Amino acid sequence: INFLRQFLIGFGILLLLPLYLVILFSIFNPSAGFYMGSELRRLGSIKHNWVKLDDFSSVMARSVVAAEDANFCNHQGFDLEAIMDAIKNGSNRGASTITQQTAKNVYLWHGRNYVRKGLEAGFTGLIEIFWTKKRIIEVYLNVAEFDEGVFGAAAAAQHYFGVEPDNINSIQAARLASVLPNPKGRSASKPSSFVQKRTHAVMSGAATILADGRANCFQDG
Repeated sequence: INFLRQFLIGFGILLLLPLYLVILFSIFNPSAGFYMGSELRRLGSIKHNWVKLDDFSSVMARSVVAAEDANFCNHQGFDLEAIMDAIKNGSNRGASTITQQTAKNVYLWHGRNYVRKGLEAGFTGLIEIFWTKKRIIEVYLNVAEFDEGVFGAAAAAQHYFGVEPDNINSIQAARLASVLPNPKGRSASKPSSFVQKRTHAVMSGAATILADGRANCFQDG
């Protein structure tokens, strides 16, 4: 009986811990996650400074949404249309939403095993329930990797262009968004032909989601 009681208590804690962490980080900024922490240990130092969403140039948020998850405002964490397209094309690229990426970067480790994907799905659902869309974008902008040891768009803007987050222009924002999701293989300051082409597509996409209202859930107007 004591063993069963201890098991149930432990199981209950395991169930409640993710809920607690999601609610906690809906208010307080998360510390370094597994991956950021591992890179800090590997490299000895990283570049990272937290910036509020309102202190970023508004085009920065639109650019990462256009690049990574254009339907961010229209789904609840999972873009079913993108998932079906990815399955149809035999690829999983494009099916991962910004909410899923945020869940992975904040709470989990990088990898492709089923355990991590299952936990990611659980955290994604909880984040969509307890966080606003603005909060999701704010956290994503601050935890995404933009170069080796460079985390967050603010640190990336300084690293690549020497500009403050509120002075990021549309080209710079699109360049930063274009290095995702392969920041170690792409450069925003020395763009390859692929990054240049993607930059133009991101700029167009950012303008489109502003015009058609798909940016309204995380910014005014």
